[in-house]
Amino acid sequence: MTSPGTASQHDDLDRHVRDTLRELDAAASVGEADPGLLTLFDAMVGSRLLDIHARHMRDHGRGFYTIGSAGHESNAYVAEALRPSDPALLHYRSGGFFVARSMQAGRALDDALRAVLLSMLASTADPASGGRHKVFGDASLAVLPQTSTIASHLPRALGVALSLSRAKRLGVAARWAKDSVVVCSFGDASLNHSTAAGALNAAGYTSSQGLPLPLVFVCEDNGIGISVPTLGGWVAAAARRPGIGYVAADGADPDAARAAAAEVVDTARRTRTPMLLHLRTVRFLGHAGSDVEAAYRPAAAIAADRARDPLLALARRIGTPGLAARYDDIAERVGALAHELASTPTLQTAAAVMAPLAPRASGSMVDAALAPATAERRTEVFGTRLPEDGEGLTLAQSINAGLTDALASRSEMLVFGEDVGRKGGVYGVTRGLAQRFGAARVFDSLLDEQSILGLGLGLGVSGLLPVPEIQYLAYLHNAEDQLRGEAASLRFFSGGTFTNPMVVRIAGLAYQKGFGGHFHNDNAVGVLRDIPGLVVAVPSRPEDAAPMLRACLGAAAVQGQVSVFLEPIALYHEKDLHEPGDRGWLGAYSPTTRIPIGSARVHGTGSDLTIVTFGNGVRMSLRVAKRLADHGFGVRVLDLRWLAPLPMEDILLAAAATRRVLVVDETRHSGGVGEGVLAGLVEARYPGRMARVASKDSFIPLGDAANLVLLGEDEIESAAHALLGR
Repeated sequence: MTSPGTASQHDDLDRHVRDTLRELDAAASVGEADPGLLTLFDAMVGSRLLDIHARHMRDHGRGFYTIGSAGHESNAYVAEALRPSDPALLHYRSGGFFVARSMQAGRALDDALRAVLLSMLASTADPASGGRHKVFGDASLAVLPQTSTIASHLPRALGVALSLSRAKRLGVAARWAKDSVVVCSFGDASLNHSTAAGALNAAGYTSSQGLPLPLVFVCEDNGIGISVPTLGGWVAAAARRPGIGYVAADGADPDAARAAAAEVVDTARRTRTPMLLHLRTVRFLGHAGSDVEAAYRPAAAIAADRARDPLLALARRIGTPGLAARYDDIAERVGALAHELASTPTLQTAAAVMAPLAPRASGSMVDAALAPATAERRTEVFGTRLPEDGEGLTLAQSINAGLTDALASRSEMLVFGEDVGRKGGVYGVTRGLAQRFGAARVFDSLLDEQSILGLGLGLGVSGLLPVPEIQYLAYLHNAEDQLRGEAASLRFFSGGTFTNPMVVRIAGLAYQKGFGGHFHNDNAVGVLRDIPGLVVAVPSRPEDAAPMLRACLGAAAVQGQVSVFLEPIALYHEKDLHEPGDRGWLGAYSPTTRIPIGSARVHGTGSDLTIVTFGNGVRMSLRVAKRLADHGFGVRVLDLRWLAPLPMEDILLAAAATRRVLVVDETRHSGGVGEGVLAGLVEARYPGRMARVASKDSFIPLGDAANLVLLGEDEIESAAHALLGR
């Protein structure tokens, strides 16, 4: 036999298992095996042989993924303890669980083998992602595709678990059965990530408040992260959290592992409290196919792991002959299926790859999804003075009214974040909502942006309509992967079978008077604009705010859209435009108007210059336009309103009307919005003159020094005169 750790790790492991099974067969006593154990054996063998065959496919240039589950197959015991309808968010080494879940649902072993092979082959028939990635996922098995290797799916799992009781409390339908248990698996190295720490903290905190949270975390501890060993005893210490039950088991002890899995699932289902199963495993075949484990692990350590093989441990526990033949039979089936699927179709066009990203439902469908509440209901929540009956609203008041109308008409909608409940937000934008709609629908969160967004993701994928708030744009950046790696990617990596509808409200941009510094005046939006499929809205005028919010909410409700609603803080309570007391920055409210996503608004009909801008730039540009008009120049100001997708058709129409374009960009010169606008004009071969003004490439200091780096009206006016030739 080849010694452990030499070149062909997969063939070496395969031979070792076959030899050992034959030895066990020879020593076994004749008897009838437990059918349940045989089913688990088949699932584990299927998972193991898929990993081995993945290496063979790679060797022949036909497979695209070799991170496997070999050594982790004891997670099949967790699947056995659950129901096939319990939502599962799986670690990339949870192959045994996936195969066991498929068989538990009444499917043949070959069905699970075929599904995983299709994923390895990047086939369009892959039920998990349609050929976009190798993940464990299947909507019909309640397995949500996860692409994370750093525990970024843990916050979502928290949201899925909370959705069960919250949907029941609100009397709305959810995707999962009310008595479900949510399972979320991850590795020991991932336990050290801040996302995992935050999610575990949030789960324990939520449970300690008495809120139902039937969630089972499974830490699959193989003792190593790629090549870095996990400190002995660390997982046992770090995984114990207030409010979360802890149970440990060794995957190489079938009876103990099965009992532990049954215990944590039963406790979570019965008590509706979170549990953590610390499942000790081993890792065979290195981290991935390109990883030569012998380069950093001694041969003795690799050999010692062989003694803890969960597959062979289960074979010993079964104790009856015939397991070697069973293994051989499954190996032949894996090979035959792989041969059968060798010519399976793959994605052939960019359009096919991108199809799930951002579908657009018809306007009528979106309007129907957010039809206003009845007159009686609106009077109940607003009182006798409806927002459309006043003289005009500020931006903050318009957003508040829009949220109120949406909450009144959509019983599954939730608003939450730091200080949004009793306080009503640090700027009063959510004032009164908790009192009107109750703490089950409008509530405060922990000061943890990763958990806030993850909670929204889990609620959304479960059938609710979450509207989380990030208190300041600068606070988003430590949690941005929850948007990029989780929210925006779920539809893509599930082929559209899962979505997480969500509208993230973020207070941001600069120009606050008397209060600021970088962390309350952040103008960095580049991190949002390049996320595929994400909608980014920036309302500037009060009369546009609620209709834009309504468009985002409607798109979320109808097509599962994820949107960011970026609210300019400095404009929240502004009333005047040109002169103190002119009330030119108040706007009328409409409870039914919806502004289509990706449509701009043009102020004015001037024919000399088009100013393209957004947010605070709209107010500054309108003020500059008035001064230019006093000098005889006709200026039209285009408010982008949407930073993603950019309204390029509207930009080109407005630009053609004047043949001069000034892009006024309050964000930074490098990576700012203006770059995208100018690039669009150039790509469209716009023949007119173009210029751009933007804020400096700087963080924003405190006090009046901010004006030294932020774009100002004087710069806008000077650039306009330069384009106009005067």
